[in-house]
Amino acid sequence: PILHKNYDGTPITLPDDTSQIITTDQHPYLKEKIGDDLITASGHTLLGADDKAGIAIIMDFAQYIMENPEIPHPSIRILFTPDEEVGRGVDKLDMDKLNADYGYTLDGGTLGSLEDESFSADGVKVTVQGIAAHPGYAKNKMVNALKVVSEFVASLPKDSWSPETTEHREGFVHPHTISGGMEEASVAFIIRDHNTSKLAEYETRLENLLKETLANYPNLNYSFEVTEQYRNMKEIIKDVPFVTDYALTAMENAGIESKPAIIRGGTDGSRLSFMGLPCPNIFTGEMAIHSRHEYVSVQDMEKASN
Repeated sequence: PILHKNYDGTPITLPDDTSQIITTDQHPYLKEKIGDDLITASGHTLLGADDKAGIAIIMDFAQYIMENPEIPHPSIRILFTPDEEVGRGVDKLDMDKLNADYGYTLDGGTLGSLEDESFSADGVKVTVQGIAAHPGYAKNKMVNALKVVSEFVASLPKDSWSPETTEHREGFVHPHTISGGMEEASVAFIIRDHNTSKLAEYETRLENLLKETLANYPNLNYSFEVTEQYRNMKEIIKDVPFVTDYALTAMENAGIESKPAIIRGGTDGSRLSFMGLPCPNIFTGEMAIHSRHEYVSVQDMEKASN
């Protein structure tokens, strides 16, 4: 990680890959961070502020509370989880051992953001069985599963229904991995929408597109596997709105302008909410996540800790 003290608004060129240049044109939030101390990676990898920033904030908060025992507070439980991005971070969690009634995740972005509504999410894996043959004698025999899967993916809409064409409350279907070979090939999708009932609609539409592709290859078999990942936390938090209100009040008391928002993604708070622990998401300052342009403001992290 590289610390850029007193950021002045000029482009940041990452030294280990000088083609990676972080600018205010690409990342408008940087304009609000002039004068802050920013942390970036060197250019070869992600920074990992999602969610190392959250870990740093929690540890700073814990140290402050332990060093100042005169500050009144209820029992506080701290939980770190892995594999949050695919909704599996709490698979092995013992809720009785955690012994908490309400919680907050530290996994949000801009200063003041507070999120109590997430996507609902499923995973889909489509597998197509091809027909093998020796490449030299394959005419009118071979059916290449990789080509069939590629044709299926290419049939998805180009101007809608994808991460790169949607925003706000619009859902999407996203093919993220193709694997396999000539005889068998698979494509993995994530399915996202804030309205849980729409996931089944998307999955039906997706399977129909697959069937349309396979109509040209009548001798092929396929499987279509759906896995639940997480659900919109709002379905739970709407019944305990005071959990969100407490966080809004805390920001106000800390002099931070709150910015209620929805998540175009999920946090472990989504799963935790359905496990009996309503869990909104608080800002950390992590920005440009999942890219080599990732950065975080030290001052944003300090304010989250406060």
